[in-house]
Amino acid sequence: MTQEAIYVRIMADLQKRIDAEQFSALKLPDERSLALEYGVSRSSIKRAVSGLVGQGIIFKKRGSGTFVNPLYLKNKSMFRSVGSNLGVSDSFRHHGETPAIHLLSAQVHEADEETRMALFLEPGEEVWEVQRLRTLGNTYFMIENALIPVKLIPLASKEDFKYSMFHYAEKATKKSVSKSFVTVTVEPSNEFDQQMLDLNVNEPVGIMAGIYFLDDGTPFEYGTMRVHYKYMHYNSFISMDGE
Repeated sequence: MTQEAIYVRIMADLQKRIDAEQFSALKLPDERSLALEYGVSRSSIKRAVSGLVGQGIIFKKRGSGTFVNPLYLKNKSMFRSVGSNLGVSDSFRHHGETPAIHLLSAQVHEADEETRMALFLEPGEEVWEVQRLRTLGNTYFMIENALIPVKLIPLASKEDFKYSMFHYAEKATKKSVSKSFVTVTVEPSNEFDQQMLDLNVNEPVGIMAGIYFLDDGTPFEYGTMRVHYKYMHYNSFISMDGE
């Protein structure tokens, strides 16, 4: 098993144990004890712990140890997790419902200059351009537009985009989509927004535009989500300790 797979496996297992509230007083064992328990190196444990800290699931208190974030236990859906961490299916929930996907189009074409800059592509390289609708029950609440380098998912077909792209990326690349740079804005809805999201002419739409990265730093997707304002709830975990 590769070093990458080891730390990802440990992160997933620790999160399952956290979800099951197996750690007394919300305190995790120290890194040396975890290394012995899992039979791996301290560096693998350190990387797994750092990953969970970065997601806001646990935090380190100097001189005291590593603890589960109690806010995570209260509202797990707003915190990221390995693999599906940044995906719409895990981030947007309403009354317990999980969003479904309706694929509008998926086609391959040469990346334009803006896309090449965002995804660090060379002239002539191709991208998948995907447009999808997200639904909760019978309600469309989001229009999703994504550009993904073909070279990262060379075996993908149009059918694959009917499901989670981030889950597919994890299987295809053996890496997780774990980082993003996202800009959140609001603007007047256009005719397509109004038609698809059942908005009135004077109603706004939320915009979440950004670049999503694999955990090795490779840009995976350059995309935009246009969200019905009633579903535009944005949560963020911000680390202030500089670690």
